[in-house]
Amino acid sequence: MKRIFNNIISLLVVIIVLFLIIPIPTQMLDILLVINIGLSVMILMITMNISEALEFSIFPSLLLVTTLFRLGMNVSSTRWILSNGGYAGEVIQSFGQLITRGNIVIGVVIFLIIVLVQFIVITKGAERVSEVAARFTLDAMPGKQMAIDADLSSGAIDEAEARQRRYKIQKEADFYGAMDGATKIVKGDAIMSIVITLINFVGGVLIGMVSGGGDFMTVLNTYSIATIGDGLVSQIPALMISTATGMIVTRSVSDGSLNKDVIAQFGAQPRAIIATGVILLFLGVLPNTPHIPLFIGSAGLIAGGTYVMRRMNQKAAEALAAQNTVQEAPEEAAPSESDYYKDINNVYTLLSVEPIEMEFGYSLIPMVDESHGGKLISRIVIFRRQYAQDMGFVVPSIRLHDASSLGTNQYVIRIKGEEVARGEILVDYFLALEPANPLGEIDGIETVEPAYGIPSRWILPENKEMAEIYGYNVIDPLSVMVTHLAETVRKYAYEMLGRAETIQLVDNLKHTAPELVEEAVPNILSYAFLEKLLRNLLREGVPIKDLATIIETAADSVTQGRDIDMTTEQVRGALSRTITRRFCENGQLRVVTLDAEVEKKLISSLTRNEQGIYLAMGPELMQQILGQMAEHLKKFNDLSQTPILLVSQVIRGYFSKMITQFYPNVYVLSFNEITSNVQIQAIGNITAQTERKVVGS
Repeated sequence: MKRIFNNIISLLVVIIVLFLIIPIPTQMLDILLVINIGLSVMILMITMNISEALEFSIFPSLLLVTTLFRLGMNVSSTRWILSNGGYAGEVIQSFGQLITRGNIVIGVVIFLIIVLVQFIVITKGAERVSEVAARFTLDAMPGKQMAIDADLSSGAIDEAEARQRRYKIQKEADFYGAMDGATKIVKGDAIMSIVITLINFVGGVLIGMVSGGGDFMTVLNTYSIATIGDGLVSQIPALMISTATGMIVTRSVSDGSLNKDVIAQFGAQPRAIIATGVILLFLGVLPNTPHIPLFIGSAGLIAGGTYVMRRMNQKAAEALAAQNTVQEAPEEAAPSESDYYKDINNVYTLLSVEPIEMEFGYSLIPMVDESHGGKLISRIVIFRRQYAQDMGFVVPSIRLHDASSLGTNQYVIRIKGEEVARGEILVDYFLALEPANPLGEIDGIETVEPAYGIPSRWILPENKEMAEIYGYNVIDPLSVMVTHLAETVRKYAYEMLGRAETIQLVDNLKHTAPELVEEAVPNILSYAFLEKLLRNLLREGVPIKDLATIIETAADSVTQGRDIDMTTEQVRGALSRTITRRFCENGQLRVVTLDAEVEKKLISSLTRNEQGIYLAMGPELMQQILGQMAEHLKKFNDLSQTPILLVSQVIRGYFSKMITQFYPNVYVLSFNEITSNVQIQAIGNITAQTERKVVGS
């Protein structure tokens, strides 16, 4: 029984197909026609009460089933009309008499109007809306994907929510693509209804005359009522389904159900309602106009608009009173500045340096103030949690405060008291990042995205949808600021890891690996050595989450007499899976490599002094490498991957220190840091070009 219930829809579809072949008794046909009307009303009500199209994602399939069901009823009713003297049940008979009311001409005219409205207005409009929605949804997919990636990198969302959003975008594309095809079914159904109506009328009259069903007028009257009734019974549900089709594909521009949106948006414009009432009142006093209906409509609109405006003013007054109550709360009188600093202990508070602080101008205060709906603090909390999960390091608390020295739209990020980044955002705009080949031009204020330096435009909110259609990645102002802060923190995270943070990380490891900590720290690895090691890893974007592997590998390396640089390379090799996951995408890694001759020259240029080993290459070789690297970096612009230079382990650390001085966004990896299951694709090779030209000459 349970298996039958789980497959009930499949069985119903099979039965509907059989309706096209098997005759249905008129009593059962009446019941099915009523069910068809009720089902179409229910579908229309559902589409009007959903807030987004995916809440009714079965609609394209349901559209096909209901159309097939309606056609099955048409075939069965046609069979009865042609074979039973024009009688096909009480429902069809009642609808036919309701329209004609004894006058066949009026009935035919009204029926034709309903059919033409269904075919020309509703069906054609729904088809066009579906086509446009499908095309715009598919065109906007890349921009939405980039927005998700930006929110994920800024910490606004976690990986699970990003995965859910990507799934939703894919479902939207599939849904609107299916709706684009499903509307063709609605159009075909409307055409088929007209054809069936003509068959019923012409065929019925011919059969009635041949079989001797009475004189011509009697036959015409009988089959006209049956034809009009049958057409109405099919056209009314079809009209509702077509309306539902247009309704559901326009849900993407709404925030709630149609009922809530209409009430909220009309209720937000009381002046327009009152103005309309005044216009109707003016028309009502003109001569030769319907005075009473206009006066009634005018009075209703003016009264309704006045009521809505009064409610809005009342809510605004209550909000202002609540704000004044908070502001008028008694505060203790603060001591004067001179009295405060008489205590020498208070002077020492001026010497403290915040690890991270962010200053912002006056216009940006609402984005920070939680009492006014500001979400910056909550977004920072999400980022800190995400960064801790990804990198294994807890970012210190970020101090936020306003600064009168900044412009109203500016903000500054400081690390240990010194400015490292600054930006400017427009609160009432959106930032549209320009794609490589935009589909169109969007009006806006030209600027540069502060975190990645991408050419952008500040656009008005009403241009947001069009910008996404043109391929722009549109970001809200808060996300712009959070992304900039997140990228700055990632860049300087290694500076925030001090002795206290190192000790705290080791103490946290004691809960899971107490024996390892007891043996290695500080007996083999001093806290100072471990701090330098962790800083080296964070400086190059390597997560330190697997602290047990780091300490174990470092302890083995130190016992073999290796210095901090060699130990760092040993640890990076032990973290190969982590590094691969960090930089590899979809099992592929696109890199730039060094020619064997270049690597030999770099190895021979390694020089040791009192501070350690460094690269002492000649200016010509350095200029060659940097020049070729600049050319190869252009190839990464078209790839959604971080620029990576792949070298041997011997020179990786030293070469990385040199190359990142000129190209800080390039990551230098060694071959033993990449797992064997990754497909490496070299998109460029740095060679000793100058010397080869000399030999060739």
